[in-house]
Amino acid sequence: MNDPDKAMRVVVLASGRGSNLEALIDAQRGGHLPIRIVGVLSDKHEARALELARSHDIAAIHLDPRQFPDRRGYDLALFARIADLHADLIVLAGFMRILDAEAFAPWLGRIINIHPSLLPRYPGLHTHRRALEAGDREHGASVHFVTAELDGGPVIAQTVIEIAEGDTEGSLASRLLAREHRLLVACVGLLAAGRLALRADTILLDGVALAAPLRLPD
Repeated sequence: MNDPDKAMRVVVLASGRGSNLEALIDAQRGGHLPIRIVGVLSDKHEARALELARSHDIAAIHLDPRQFPDRRGYDLALFARIADLHADLIVLAGFMRILDAEAFAPWLGRIINIHPSLLPRYPGLHTHRRALEAGDREHGASVHFVTAELDGGPVIAQTVIEIAEGDTEGSLASRLLAREHRLLVACVGLLAAGRLALRADTILLDGVALAAPLRLPD
């Protein structure tokens, strides 16, 4: 069992169902990740991720964007709450907001995002549809460090699946989801073990610069 006093303190930001959050919780509770999820924050009051957090006695915090004059004001309040939780790492897991670069600047190198495409392909929304419309033969997910560029930070690792004839947005998303979960857990594990670091725009693994994103094996 992991020692909670030595575990990396993780805050998760999510806007929806929280399936990636659930994968992290399961890995933590199973003793596979030396982390402690200390808070889940969402911009959506109805987000299942908040319900999931409450069911596991994790602080569940809803911040309503409508209560703030602008995006920067909201994000400054958001990161102030995260700081109050003494987070070591922030994980964006389906958080559907663009963050203000100045607000998250103090967290550079300590904030990651999981995105359902093989970045740099298809930043933004509707990634499965765009991969199908482009006639791609493969698709996947990426975990990257968050920077000021939307879905443009250095990519830590990716997982790849083949696009089958007859695939739809739904079938592609469904087949990819379990791989997303494994990918995120693996990346958080590397960070929790102190094996990953961001120096300027370069990712270091065990002190050595990554020449390309890691690939999650089949």
